[in-house]
Amino acid sequence: MTQTRTAQTAQLIAQVVDAYHRCVKLGNPFAEKHLDTLRAIERNILPSGNGIDSGTRIDVARSTANKLTLTTSFHHMNDGGYYDGWTEHTVTVRPSLAHGLDIRISGRDRNGIKEYLHDVFQHGLSGRIEMTWTGNGLDTETTYRLIA
Repeated sequence: MTQTRTAQTAQLIAQVVDAYHRCVKLGNPFAEKHLDTLRAIERNILPSGNGIDSGTRIDVARSTANKLTLTTSFHHMNDGGYYDGWTEHTVTVRPSLAHGLDIRISGRDRNGIKEYLHDVFQHGLSGRIEMTWTGNGLDTETTYRLIA
């Protein structure tokens, strides 16, 4: 059986995080599948590259259906074009009736990097993702595709 679902990236992540926590609470073995889905989204969908050289991680323990907590690092360059250090950041995402997503970036604002990170995460999390499930139960295979 094949099923396809399309949703805003942030919304889909929140739904999978919520499903994961519910499965853990009930002792449902499908929790691992949800965790695998979140890790695949980290690898294939969330911002990576262009200074976000270590990618982005979903902090599943601190995320809920109504708040996503992501962690990332930014690899800075000096005026000569050489890498000269990292800054660590936590990206907190909540729904907003007025603006769609309320995104907060914590960490050091070296060279005004927080504005850039806000723009990158606003774009990445506001886009739409298509997930396709093939199979049944714990044998399900999932593929992902950005569509906007």
